[in-house]
Amino acid sequence: MYRPILRHPLKHHLIQTPTKPTKYDIIIIGSGQGGTPLARALADAKFKTALIEREHIGGCCVNEGCTPTKTMIASGRVAYLARRGWDFGRKRDIVRVFRAGSEKRLKDAGVDVLMGEASFVDAKTMVVVDGEGGERVVRGEKIVINTGCRPAGAVLEGLEKVGKERVLDSTSIMELGVVPEHLVVVGGGYIGVEFGQLFRRLGAKVTIVHRGGQLLPREDRELADLLGEILRKDGVKVLLETTPIRVVDVSDEGFDVMVSTKKGDEIVKGATHILFATGRVPNTERLNAAAAGVKLNNKGYVVTDDFLQTSVPFIYAIGDVKGPPAFTHISFDDYRVLKSSLLESEGSGSRLSITDRIVPYVVYTDPQFGHVGLHEHEAREKYPNKKILTAQMPMSYVARALETDESRGAMKAVIDGESGSILGFSCFGAEGGELMSVVQTAMIGNLPYQKLQDAVFAHPTFAESLNNLWGFLK
Repeated sequence: MYRPILRHPLKHHLIQTPTKPTKYDIIIIGSGQGGTPLARALADAKFKTALIEREHIGGCCVNEGCTPTKTMIASGRVAYLARRGWDFGRKRDIVRVFRAGSEKRLKDAGVDVLMGEASFVDAKTMVVVDGEGGERVVRGEKIVINTGCRPAGAVLEGLEKVGKERVLDSTSIMELGVVPEHLVVVGGGYIGVEFGQLFRRLGAKVTIVHRGGQLLPREDRELADLLGEILRKDGVKVLLETTPIRVVDVSDEGFDVMVSTKKGDEIVKGATHILFATGRVPNTERLNAAAAGVKLNNKGYVVTDDFLQTSVPFIYAIGDVKGPPAFTHISFDDYRVLKSSLLESEGSGSRLSITDRIVPYVVYTDPQFGHVGLHEHEAREKYPNKKILTAQMPMSYVARALETDESRGAMKAVIDGESGSILGFSCFGAEGGELMSVVQTAMIGNLPYQKLQDAVFAHPTFAESLNNLWGFLK
């Protein structure tokens, strides 16, 4: 027996209502971005749940809104960039503009700029030798050492037989007028992987020779291995646990490189250029620091305290010359710290220090590799008695990554399991540096991970993945 016939307001067909309806604890009408996860959560909690959807599971966002439109916009951007090809290849122009801007700001501020190389005569006196051999003596009541670092020298047996134009470092490789036919990169750290991928994409055959068991030795192994997989898929040959021994068979066309591997000696054939990306050294050997009483460590870096003061009270050091981490943003923070000390007497505010500052960085591979804070192994070493939890999620779980076809990589967080404090975060993925910066902001504010888990982020963005990452904590 049936009750009266009802007319469906949209489909205009007849619906018969049975006298004995199916009973549910909860009925949800519509499977949009709220209804679908709500239904799943209720069902997981053992509620008998029904979801009624008239057309498409996923609602407007998945079917007519965010997902299709943003996917098409991403395709449009690729087409736009292809048409703008001639706008790129402007490295020297950008450098020239930035340099000129810095020079103008110094001049406008009234700074005397003396071009030349400086060395100490005593703690307050320096001699500056210009490019033509002219000397000028200057004296300062306070002195700041900011001489930076340079690429470590290339050392390999037989290298003297290779023309200087074929032996490269991270500076000279950017001045090449041609793309190498076969670039051998010695070193699989940050500089090595960036240039290795870059020149592969420019058309070179690339071989990375790295003595360690993983690329990016400081990073978590699983993320570093993902980078290795991506480089290999891009066509880069990656040789791990491999050390170059000597250059052999040098000719006008190129040379071979003999390397030592776990299986014995092998030959990397047909190299035309070789890039040494094996670290940097401080520019202190001509500073004559001893004449001023400034202490250097055994690697030549200037030793400072947390206020950037050297062993001489009125001499300071900032930037790379004082040792790792060697990042531009650390140098800029050193400026802020030292400014607070030098201008303290003029009422500029409280004195800052470099104690416990949170250090972020980004490796500009594609996808990017952003990191802030502690890695898992560092957290476990630093806090042996804490309950350390980690959460790792593939970028293929991020809607924005799928819409832009940039789903390679993964992100990983390290958490204090008792307090919920975020100890470290890595994102190897599209816009990894930007996503890392969101987590860094939370760390600066001492926010526990739950605040990110429950935050309302715009959709579709990479940042909204920080709602879901914590579901992988273990």
